[in-house]
Amino acid sequence: MQKRHIAIFLTCALWLIQASWAAAEDLTVTTVTRPPFSMVENGKDTGFSIELLDEIAKNLDWTYSINRVQNFSEMLSAVENGTSDAAIANISITAGREAVMDFTQPIFEAGLQIMTPSDPNKGSIWSIILSKDLVLAIVGAFALLLGCGMLMWRLERKHQEYFDMNAREAMFPAFWWALNLIVNGGFEERQPRTPLGRMFGVFLVISSLFFVSVFVARITAAMTVDAIQANVADINDLYGKNVGTLSGSTAGDFLDKRDIKFAGYTDITLLLEAFEIGAIDVVVFDAPILAYYVNSQKDNKARLIGQVFLAENYGIALQSNSVLSEQINQSLLELRENGTYDRVYKKWFGAR
Repeated sequence: MQKRHIAIFLTCALWLIQASWAAAEDLTVTTVTRPPFSMVENGKDTGFSIELLDEIAKNLDWTYSINRVQNFSEMLSAVENGTSDAAIANISITAGREAVMDFTQPIFEAGLQIMTPSDPNKGSIWSIILSKDLVLAIVGAFALLLGCGMLMWRLERKHQEYFDMNAREAMFPAFWWALNLIVNGGFEERQPRTPLGRMFGVFLVISSLFFVSVFVARITAAMTVDAIQANVADINDLYGKNVGTLSGSTAGDFLDKRDIKFAGYTDITLLLEAFEIGAIDVVVFDAPILAYYVNSQKDNKARLIGQVFLAENYGIALQSNSVLSEQINQSLLELRENGTYDRVYKKWFGAR
């Protein structure tokens, strides 16, 4: 019994020593750029998460240094392998991450949302003109008209002056003759004179009714499909769209589970640049980050679609069994009770 008391005493003493050491030392906190949670402005680290961290440090009389890395996986790896005491940004608390590190209580309630261009049809005229279906329809029409015209040249070249020329010289006149036959019913003075030519001419006039109908239908379909594909109202409309998000993110995991194909990017800046140049049409990512991006755009080129889905909480990531966890949680409760948390929140996101 005495040994048990001694073991408990030593454990508590060791915990107190570790906690005091942590409080006295300059803690290393790793982060990644994720406006408005963590970013650099005028050479200074700022953002909602960074300001909240600063308030926690003041409350606990801690000092800390920021280590800003390039991507999320690098940030979390720093905590997992013990090179960083904590990580903070917009870190979703997930079961997979909880298995290899600890988290504080939630510091932000978030979720995912969809972002599209504010005018989905803007600039689409060029995408229609250059669409594969329309190009193939136009090329096919030219080839068919040229082929029919050259066949008529072959049948009529020795029987009327209009077709009396070699094959190379006859290419455009033959094409022009076939085009006029389809559009205007042909030239009165250039009617076919040979039996085979007349039969082929009649066939072309009759089939032109179907040919024109099919050609117009293909163009109309290409324009209609392009317009329909530009519209996104909810998750179910993402199938077949050019969707983008960050690789390894909760958004990426969600899209994978729904079998929605997407382009994965390693950095939020690259993701937004791809959206701006039209490489992707839809972005699925953390709602507050997309809202910050949309509200910061002066030209209103982006808009948020639908409601926030897949609710998730952000937390501060810590090393497994970290002695910092309880202290940070107590500090967060104090900051919520004394209004400090609400003040920081309002600064970055407005009143709740």
